Amino acid sequence: MSTKDFVEKDYYKVLGVPKDATEAEIKKAYRKLAREFHPDANKGDSSAEERFKEISEAHDVLGDQKKRKEYDEARALFGNGGFRAGPGGGGGFSNFDLGDLFGGAQGGAGAGGFGGGLGDVFGGLFNRGGAGAGAGTRTQPRRGQDIESEVTLSFTEAVDGATVPLRMSSQAPCKACSGTGDKNGTPRVCPTCVGTGQVSRGSGGGFSLTDPCADCKGRGLIAETPCDICKGSGRARSSRTMQVRIPAGVSDGQRIRLRGKGAPGERGGPAGDLYVVVHVGSHPVFGRKDDNLTVTVPVTFAEATLGADIKVPTLNGPAVTLKLPPGTPNGRTMRARGKGAVRKDGTRGDLLVTVEVAVPTELSDKAREALESFRDATASEDPRSILFESAKGA
Repeated sequence: MSTKDFVEKDYYKVLGVPKDATEAEIKKAYRKLAREFHPDANKGDSSAEERFKEISEAHDVLGDQKKRKEYDEARALFGNGGFRAGPGGGGGFSNFDLGDLFGGAQGGAGAGGFGGGLGDVFGGLFNRGGAGAGAGTRTQPRRGQDIESEVTLSFTEAVDGATVPLRMSSQAPCKACSGTGDKNGTPRVCPTCVGTGQVSRGSGGGFSLTDPCADCKGRGLIAETPCDICKGSGRARSSRTMQVRIPAGVSDGQRIRLRGKGAPGERGGPAGDLYVVVHVGSHPVFGRKDDNLTVTVPVTFAEATLGADIKVPTLNGPAVTLKLPPGTPNGRTMRARGKGAVRKDGTRGDLLVTVEVAVPTELSDKAREALESFRDATASEDPRSILFESAKGA
């Protein structure tokens, strides 16, 4: 856990106890909440699992007198997560972002390392990059760059999901110099930042903020004999092909984030993220509207007038039969449930079926005779009369 998290989290609020709560009150509150949110009692509930972790973390600190004392002192100094400059230090720091001060400082692994973490913060705050930093300061890890790529899927692949090969180019540790930037593999520690990759600058009130070191460009190392490939940067262009799983139900233009699949980090730092922009091709029969698929189905005049059972195609599945009620007008939309695109929760949307009355361009003599008889039988009915009546009344 980072020192920043340690200072900002309100463990008293997590357990629902006052700041002057006794050890017995803290233990009682913890036991009650732990029973309520224990994973065994909330199987499959991820929010309950996260709540249980928060409760355990809070008890681990407040249930230990030493850790609780360190926690209270840190919270008092930093104003419960907002930095306080103290008397005469200026009033502009009440909402100061701790991330700007702490940088990459980390506490110990686990709950037991909070004391050392705070010491690292104070040392970095007032001395980072200065003459007193010492030659033993180690270079800081650097996170890899984020990468953005594009992929084109067919309509069906976008609905059902697909695994596609993706070729990417990004900055990675230079293979020629093993990421050191030095042809001989022996870079020296930057004398300006003493290997931290950062230099401090005064911000008034006795405090220092940090910037990337201009001499080593934030690496903390300087190559005596720059590598011919990476020119001393320690990074070179690298290409790789990886299999990327595109989830079912993606839409055209959607941007998917894949954590840790970007460019490799430097000096043990985490990899960046991969962002994939999805382009989806069209389908000759089906369309899409959110999680629903759409299809237009032609029907005959007789089917629309008298009613009928009509078969409708589905995407990658058997046809479904829909009942067309008598007197169905042109353009009416019906719904075939569960035959649409896959949603995020694994269920499917619906298939929206729009009826289109097909008008024949050629008629047999028998069909023409039948239509003429129908026309004569309905000659007294004028479907346009309502238009004239409405026009007069407007």
